[in-house]
Amino acid sequence: MSKSLWRTVFGVIAGCVLGVMIAPTAAAAPDPCSASGVAATASGVLNTASGYLDGHPEANSVLTAAVNQSPADAKSSVRGYFLGHPGEALDLKGIAQPLLDLRSRCNTSVSPDQLAALFDALSAD
Repeated sequence: MSKSLWRTVFGVIAGCVLGVMIAPTAAAAPDPCSASGVAATASGVLNTASGYLDGHPEANSVLTAAVNQSPADAKSSVRGYFLGHPGEALDLKGIAQPLLDLRSRCNTSVSPDQLAALFDALSAD
């Protein structure tokens, strides 16, 4: 074989070896404590909660109304509803569990206020 053919063959083999070595790294799951990991977890929880609340319109109404109530009234109405519907409370607690696990695992939590502040900062002119 000529020198240029050997170089081509060697280049192809080296490229394949590098591709095999790099592929697992690129396909690895993101760090759950990174911004993308937190976003993925939060997204999954919110998507599941959305579907659950669509299927439980009374719980959806109570939580929707709580947004426009004073903190004390919101806490009272939400607590009252879920005390009367303990199965739904357990369901939603289970749906939120990945966020609680993330908080423990990463020793951090993300509140809606923090997310709002982040988006406000990003959208500032």
